[in-house]
Amino acid sequence: MSDVYVLGIDMIKFGRYPEKNVRQLGAEAAQLALADANLTIHDMEALYSGNLMQAGAMVGQGILQEIGQTGIAVTNSANACATGATAFREGWTAIKAGLYDLVLVVGSEQLGKMGLLGGGGSRKGIPKEGLLGSQTMPAVFAEAGQEHARKYGTTFEQFAKVSVKNHQHSVKNPKSMYQKETPLEMVMGAEMIAYPNTKLMCSVNVDGAAAAVLASEKKARELGMGRAVRVKASVLTSDPFTDRDLVMPDVNTCTRLAAKQAYETAGVGPEDIDLVELHDCFATAEILHYENLGLCGDGEAGKLIDEGVTWHGGQTPVNVSGGLLSKGHPLGATGVANIYEVSTHLRGEAGARQVENAKVGLTHVIGLGSACGIHILEKA
Repeated sequence: MSDVYVLGIDMIKFGRYPEKNVRQLGAEAAQLALADANLTIHDMEALYSGNLMQAGAMVGQGILQEIGQTGIAVTNSANACATGATAFREGWTAIKAGLYDLVLVVGSEQLGKMGLLGGGGSRKGIPKEGLLGSQTMPAVFAEAGQEHARKYGTTFEQFAKVSVKNHQHSVKNPKSMYQKETPLEMVMGAEMIAYPNTKLMCSVNVDGAAAAVLASEKKARELGMGRAVRVKASVLTSDPFTDRDLVMPDVNTCTRLAAKQAYETAGVGPEDIDLVELHDCFATAEILHYENLGLCGDGEAGKLIDEGVTWHGGQTPVNVSGGLLSKGHPLGATGVANIYEVSTHLRGEAGARQVENAKVGLTHVIGLGSACGIHILEKA
């Protein structure tokens, strides 16, 4: 089976675009990625579109209507917050299977000021309230953070430092929704949403789109490997069986399962990863995922944030883009945008936020419901 390479990748600046629709946002990102690869829509053999909130609208076909209908196959994916990563993996799978040599992947979403990842709702035959929390996303990740604090003594201040770090990182990312530092006192003193997450520790729902051109090794060599990024692993998991479903949504297991598979497939370990873009939907989530991804042992995540390991310039920088907390979280676009960020560093094109000598990077998203997508990328 062929290796798969990213030949072109880009994203629009995340923000709010009430004057545009989601198809136009996706088309803009698609054109940027095509230009980055020095190709056109006529070179593409298939399109894989990721979109959640407008999923019934056949967004992928709408993107083609904006940039040129060529009769190619279009696949639309919706997989909660893992939607963009799922679309990327579908494109990767098709090339791996030998179906195509060049495909276009687009993740897009238009959320505006929809709110703080309200999500959740009632499960089958189960009331929304009355168990442990409301099953809305702020409640779920607050509860997960509290459980981590109970087991390991993680403090409110350590959780808050994640937000300080990611907002500090965003200052150097021109495509981030917000580019403003938030000192620790500001983060801890912000409106409390669900303890220990204040408003500045919650991800930003915005409009956005990101796109990538994927190629087989044969086609990549034909077109030029100078800026190519190799996809060393593409993994998608769901939760295994558990009898604890009625007690607490599991925000850890599918990530640990995916990480194990990804490291084994790529032939690397956490110690080989130069940078990470992970799913910091809430500050508590980032702390949990340090351990879920094997960046440290269980109970050591608070120490990681305190010692600067995951800050820019640290041993394993995490969310140098600003993360979902500051860059923004347009659900269907997030997975592809994370891959854009890591690819940009592997190419040595990240400017002021460049992670020096970056050769291998990891991206991670989860969609409770559940899905976890992890990609390990390598400088070609």
